[in-house]
Amino acid sequence: MNFLANLIPGRADQATLPKRSRRVRGVELKTEAELEIMRGAARIVATVLKEIEALVQPGMTTADLDAHAEKRIRELGATPSFKGYHGFPASICACVNDQVVHGIPHKRQVIRRGDLLKVDTGAYYNGFHGDSCITIAVGEVSAQAQQLMTAAEAALYAGIAQVKPGNTLLDIAGAIEDCVASYGFTVVEDFTGHGVGRNLHEAPSVFNFRTRQLPNMKLLPGMTLAIEPILNAGSKQTRTLKDQWTVVTVDRSLSAQFEHTVLVSETGHEILTDRSSIPVALAS
Repeated sequence: MNFLANLIPGRADQATLPKRSRRVRGVELKTEAELEIMRGAARIVATVLKEIEALVQPGMTTADLDAHAEKRIRELGATPSFKGYHGFPASICACVNDQVVHGIPHKRQVIRRGDLLKVDTGAYYNGFHGDSCITIAVGEVSAQAQQLMTAAEAALYAGIAQVKPGNTLLDIAGAIEDCVASYGFTVVEDFTGHGVGRNLHEAPSVFNFRTRQLPNMKLLPGMTLAIEPILNAGSKQTRTLKDQWTVVTVDRSLSAQFEHTVLVSETGHEILTDRSSIPVALAS
């Protein structure tokens, strides 16, 4: 607990957050006390992803990464959010190249130089979840893979830039869609971002493209959102493999994803799973 307290970045404005958690159109607004716990959960996730990013080498397996993630999440005082969730068997989702989401780590899945690797993980800490995903270029990758990864991260931050009170969920969706289009890639429409807090997935849905399916809800201080654009180099269409989890692109094109857990603060936003403030020593 003291370890985490020393790592937590700047707080949101306490005076404007709800004193008690309350729901607005089914969305829970967190209190400052609840956000302190969420910062801890998110910091664990950020730490583990930073470590995995430094750890990945050609010849390792995705099962190796999963074992590291589970060990570290538990050492840091949390439990893996993903393991057992609707029957998912691992602590990370590991997707390579044309795998889009929900890839099951396996000891026979060897990571190779030139791969585009997506690692998604979550931590459940004192009743709240953190959730984040990164895409890693393993060694030197193709120009297309590098551009796709760049576009996915740019799309994430374009969406996050729209997070502030008074803006709407469609402001996030539109910014992401426009950013992806500017790079010439496609947004996967089968999966969306989501609220995160007491539950790993909760209201609202956070779309990555403009749609009438999405109620144009205004953002309010205390909302915590998992924003996660998923991009394909080719068709946006996907299919699920026989394991009933792993989703791949239908045309075998590359896929990339980045995700952060983000708080709507009084004046803007706070990226709870920010990895940039993790000391380098934690990734050694």
